[in-house]
Amino acid sequence: MDKHKGPDAGTIRLDDPWYDALAVGWGEGEGGYDGTPPRQPAGAGGPEPEASDSIYLEVQRSAAFQEVRSRYRGFVVPATAGFLLWYVAYVVAATAAPGLMARPVAGAVNVALLAGLGQFLSTFLLTWAYARHARRRRDRAALDLRWTVFEQNRDQARARNRSRGAGR
Repeated sequence: MDKHKGPDAGTIRLDDPWYDALAVGWGEGEGGYDGTPPRQPAGAGGPEPEASDSIYLEVQRSAAFQEVRSRYRGFVVPATAGFLLWYVAYVVAATAAPGLMARPVAGAVNVALLAGLGQFLSTFLLTWAYARHARRRRDRAALDLRWTVFEQNRDQARARNRSRGAGR
């Protein structure tokens, strides 16, 4: 949804590209919520796979898509490697150095308990960092790409409908 300024500030775009048309109408019998017939598979009079596939291949080759993917990999690969290293270090220390892990820190709290709680804390911190990174560095660019694909699909469908109408 886009935020609008002016007299249409409360309107919502109904052609939202995040809307999953394939999921609408599941379990409702013959049609969707609005009574429309269910979507037909590609081979049953729907869009030709080659036409829509070319849009996705074009987007995949675009610099904007490559930038989104490199930003994703730039965060996920080091974060995953760091988290796995931290987890393996915890497991190895627990099995190879039981004396170190049993060392008391404060009362009944020992190094193993703190390291185990650190696993949970690091999971939450990593989840927060991933969501923040996605929101700040990738979501806008990914939404722009999705709108591009949505508009190209819509334009192709209109062109197909015009060509079908002209052939009659």
